[in-house]
Amino acid sequence: MAEHKIETPVSDEVIEKLKAGDRVYISGYLYTGRDSAHKKLIELVKEGKNLPIEIQGQFIYYVGPTPARPGKPIGSAGPTTSYRMDSFAPTLHKLGLKGTIGKGSRSEEVKEALKKYKAVYLAAVGGAGALISQSIEEAEVVAYPELGPEAIRKVKVKDFPCIVINDMYGGDLYQEGKRKYRRV
Repeated sequence: MAEHKIETPVSDEVIEKLKAGDRVYISGYLYTGRDSAHKKLIELVKEGKNLPIEIQGQFIYYVGPTPARPGKPIGSAGPTTSYRMDSFAPTLHKLGLKGTIGKGSRSEEVKEALKKYKAVYLAAVGGAGALISQSIEEAEVVAYPELGPEAIRKVKVKDFPCIVINDMYGGDLYQEGKRKYRRV
């Protein structure tokens, strides 16, 4: 298992280096979003309209952060369960989204989209929202403010910690872990 420091936006060449089980520390900008925001993005795609964010080479972090305390850019920012975005993710990957960050397993459709469009799925540690928020330096609502915590934010991160769960080669850390510890 390797360790990578990457900066967004990322290229195909960066994604090609990431393998299931690798540790990744992201610096640059991420977008946040959950199911309500994703539904709105996909509606725009279906209508042939432009998205309110530039997703080419970017990552979306599946999170609905708590309100920021005074002097902080964001509140607790732990990952939400990713499968709720599975019906939306392939369309966004087709448009150039290079990665998503959340918790839990992804559908076969998403895993196929990762291979087809050279993208990855990363996990952030569930239950560590307060710790994760320490790597977020700035946060600004950039779309759908009416969604409150589920609005899309552009967040500036420094060494945001993740683990590659699904890589573009079909690697799946969760499946590998099950095989490793399965009793024969």
